Amino acid sequence: MHEYSICIALLEQVEQIAYQHHAEQVDKIILKIGPLSGVEAELLQHAWPLAAAATISEQAELVIESAPVVVRCTQCNTESEVPPNRLLCTACGDFRTRLVSGDEMLLASIELLKKEQQPCVSPYP
Repeated sequence: MHEYSICIALLEQVEQIAYQHHAEQVDKIILKIGPLSGVEAELLQHAWPLAAAATISEQAELVIESAPVVVRCTQCNTESEVPPNRLLCTACGDFRTRLVSGDEMLLASIELLKKEQQPCVSPYP
C-alpha cells in the first residue's frame, strides 16, 4: 500500500522532530495534501494507526487539510485557484498555466507533549 509507505516516512520525520524537542509524546499532526499529490487522504488515515503503533506517535491525532490547486498563467501572469481537472486561467481563459500548488503533501505542524508536561507546538519546517 502506497499510503502505508508514506505514513512510515512521515513517522520518521515526526519522530526526529519529537526527539529534537525532547518530547514524550506526539499529540497531533497536521498535514496539507493537494488533490494532485497522488495521495489518498482516506487511505492515509486508515494506514496511520498501523504505522504509528508502539511509537511515540501512537496516540497522535492525524489531521489532514486539503491544499487548493493554484495555477499561474504564463500569458497574463494571474494566479488562480482552480478545480483539479480544469487548470485554465480564470482571468483570460488560457490553457498555458503552471502549477503553483495542489500537488504537495506538507507537514504543516506537530503538537508535542514535552517531558516537563508543557504542550509544545512545532511548526514545520
